[in-house]
Amino acid sequence: MKVNIDSQCGRARATSIHWRNHTVQTPMFMPVGTVGTVKGMLTRDLREAGAQVILGNTYHLYLRPGLEVLQHFGGLHRLMDWHGPILTDSGGYQFFSLRENTKTTDEGVHFRSHIDGSRHLFTPERVIEIQNVIGSDIQMVLDECPALPATPQVLETAMRRTTSWARRSLAASRESDAAVFAIVQGGTDISRRMSHMEELAGMEVSGRSFDGLALGGLAVGEAPQEMYEVLEAVAHQLPAERPRYLMGVGRPQDLLMAVASGVDMFDCVLPTRNARNGQLFTSTGRLNLRNASHRMSDSPPDAACGCMVCRSYSRGYLHHLFRAGEMLGPQLATIHNVSYYLALMRGAREAIMAGRYPEFHALQAAGWRGENS
Repeated sequence: MKVNIDSQCGRARATSIHWRNHTVQTPMFMPVGTVGTVKGMLTRDLREAGAQVILGNTYHLYLRPGLEVLQHFGGLHRLMDWHGPILTDSGGYQFFSLRENTKTTDEGVHFRSHIDGSRHLFTPERVIEIQNVIGSDIQMVLDECPALPATPQVLETAMRRTTSWARRSLAASRESDAAVFAIVQGGTDISRRMSHMEELAGMEVSGRSFDGLALGGLAVGEAPQEMYEVLEAVAHQLPAERPRYLMGVGRPQDLLMAVASGVDMFDCVLPTRNARNGQLFTSTGRLNLRNASHRMSDSPPDAACGCMVCRSYSRGYLHHLFRAGEMLGPQLATIHNVSYYLALMRGAREAIMAGRYPEFHALQAAGWRGENS
């Protein structure tokens, strides 16, 4: 994986990342397609919105459709008709969110399926093997994600296991030419974050090191300001020659703060999940389509947005779809939200290239402080 730094503005940076036959530009938001679909969107919609990379999830894809189906179709790309890069999470966050069904040991994670209660074991090696079957272009190592706040002992255990699992993952990954990213833990303890980052950045097994580093274990119970302090102290210290990925963090204001700290890549379910509940992200703040104030509105959802939804439909129509329980409502809301996130990152990149990222950041923040409806 080769990273070209195209421009910097303060700590914010615009890069071009090259690997396999792919080139992507950052800052970049990656829509989440947990089980082989970004809910409510065709792959055509994703391409038209400008998505560069989408996510799949190792835990969920392993359970459904299962490895037999993925092998039959030659991987997830062909199964879902997506020809761009796919990043797969390792399942570590699912073990955090479904922890009542898991038991974590130094060997790996023993868990019961949330679907049928069947028993399974994910080791670092098995997780890489599954991602090879999926055919992902960026593979994440198995990590332990502790809930915050956490005691020093809990943080140390998670870091120790994540380091051990990272070393085992790096050895196992030699079967594939996919990029492999390590995950930095440490909670909100900056010294622990720095120590863990340095350990993973310097790790090498049989001549191979990690292609990129991710910051995991944030937005898991801590206050936003605590997360910002970690990002400000740590993100720009991640190796400049490798991609910097902030996992699972996704309010628009969080993304722009992280870009200012030096982060390149993002993912989050927020734009798709909130869309299904009738909430849009716009240049003037969040908009609740269920509010009666939109019933007679012929205004677009966001006058500053150029997505196909804002070009074609009114707030009144979207309000009607949600009140009537029509499936088209969540679909259109999802297309808008994902398009908005992708456009926000393109705008951030343009601002960095022009040397005016602080002005761009301030302008966006001022818009969000406007009236929400």
